[in-house]
Amino acid sequence: MPINVKLTTIGRKSGEPRRVTLYAFEHGDRLVVAGSLGGAAKDPAWAGNLRANPEATVRVDGEPRTVRAREVVGDERERLWRLVVEGFPTYATYQRRTKRQIPLFVLEPSPESASGG
Repeated sequence: MPINVKLTTIGRKSGEPRRVTLYAFEHGDRLVVAGSLGGAAKDPAWAGNLRANPEATVRVDGEPRTVRAREVVGDERERLWRLVVEGFPTYATYQRRTKRQIPLFVLEPSPESASGG
């Protein structure tokens, strides 16, 4: 089942914090998010922000977590794509609407937050 999270990235052009509410899927101590933009022809701005600066903050149940994003590809992406489609089947519809491959990002606990610093 998806959970609602608030992701804060740093704008790749503006350098300013950018916030968006997304569905995320828990996968161990990580979260998986899909850059669907409803099946639009382009990736959402937050995906480009994470590619430019993978350090981000995510709020889960109001609690902030510092994370490091990693775009997944290949077999790992295929496994995680099945996870997100199972949790929210509309993502399969979004994928059919667009020619681009919807990007998936894993939000992993940041090493700094894991060490307490």
